[in-house]
Amino acid sequence: MTSLRTPKLILSTALALLLSAHVSADPNRLGQDLTPVGAERAGNAEGTIPEWTGGLAQSNDRHTNPFANEQPLFVITAANVDQYRDRLSDGQIAMFKRYPDTFRMPVYPTHRTASYPDSIYAKAKNNAANARLVDGGNGIANFDEAFAFPIPTNGLEVIWNHMTRYRGGALERNFAQIPVQANGSFTPVKINEKLSWPSYLKSGSEDARYDNILFYFVQEVTAPARLTGNILLVHETMNQITQPRQAWTYNSGQRRVRLAPNIAYDAPGTATDGQRTTDNLDMFNGAPDRYEWNLVGKQELYIPYNSFKLADRSLKYSDILQAGHINPDVTRYELHRVWKVEATLKDGQRHVYAKRVFFIDEDTWQVATVDHYDGRGELWRVGEAHHFPYRDVQVPWTAAEAFYDLQSGRYLVGALTNEEGAGYDFSQRFDYNDFTPQAIRRAGR
Repeated sequence: MTSLRTPKLILSTALALLLSAHVSADPNRLGQDLTPVGAERAGNAEGTIPEWTGGLAQSNDRHTNPFANEQPLFVITAANVDQYRDRLSDGQIAMFKRYPDTFRMPVYPTHRTASYPDSIYAKAKNNAANARLVDGGNGIANFDEAFAFPIPTNGLEVIWNHMTRYRGGALERNFAQIPVQANGSFTPVKINEKLSWPSYLKSGSEDARYDNILFYFVQEVTAPARLTGNILLVHETMNQITQPRQAWTYNSGQRRVRLAPNIAYDAPGTATDGQRTTDNLDMFNGAPDRYEWNLVGKQELYIPYNSFKLADRSLKYSDILQAGHINPDVTRYELHRVWKVEATLKDGQRHVYAKRVFFIDEDTWQVATVDHYDGRGELWRVGEAHHFPYRDVQVPWTAAEAFYDLQSGRYLVGALTNEEGAGYDFSQRFDYNDFTPQAIRRAGR
């Protein structure tokens, strides 16, 4: 049996490209030895990662924890981190060094709970046969809604799978985004967002104006009062080189709508206290053109997963947030296979992150962990997406997104819904006119 100290890198870059090129010719493998979205169906040799058998059964009771009686298999701490470092990212290891007395990772049995609607599986299979990268990988063609490249051949296709993964088609969500200071103090920022993919609009989805649109997005800060009144509208394009992201802001002070072409790349995120970039939202979004994307391969990693405990509706934000990092008592880590992709800033391009290393869950294509390096090559921010299966609608997504600043000791947590009622409402359907500059002007007034 392989020891825990044995590196679990499964594919080198060259081998990954070779094998992926081979399997990409046969989309019929989806649903056979691969899951319908392209993960390895089989478990690992040690039995610590089980076979995928269809995912977690649907239930209208979204937040009831099916694993509530489980206890951690072990807990990784600063004292024993070297024993497990081959299954940790450099950023995770750095968290133990930065917070040796408080940071820990409780590791539980692995459950492969990812499940999607059958219609999405059919579209993924169609994409495997037809979708392709265009304009140097900065756009995609012949793509249908979700999972553009379930059998990827390179790093760009892997990151496009993250950006095109299924998130319910349309939804409205109310959540808290909370910048936490080094001493643990915080003030929650409450946000309302509406999202719709074109085919889920009530009418007009075949209109030519939807060409090259990935999704529509409206964001409004609702609290605290000092931040309210401004609204952001985004038409997210699939190819942001031929047609840049279209963004507008409504300024409550001026009572005007303005184009906002700078809402992209490393511009500061809305109401984040400067603790994440615009393209950090959802771990990564937007145009990939400023980076070289290298597919390193696949490995096994301890990542936040099945975070029912963190999503518990009885928790207050004061139970979750503490100085330095999220309270480890409410986290859950599991061993999963991930795709490792390194993004290195191209010569002549500018971004506050000179390098980013992404670890992307094979079952969901959700970026699970990402290490960010500054221009000096130093680890700067560590991102973690705490996976949560919205099993009532078959949407694996997150219970929280965290970005830890190793240099300042501050961090940001987004997507928290513990004090926000239902949080995510996937039953919403919108009209195109809900995503126009005129609509945000009306909402602002």
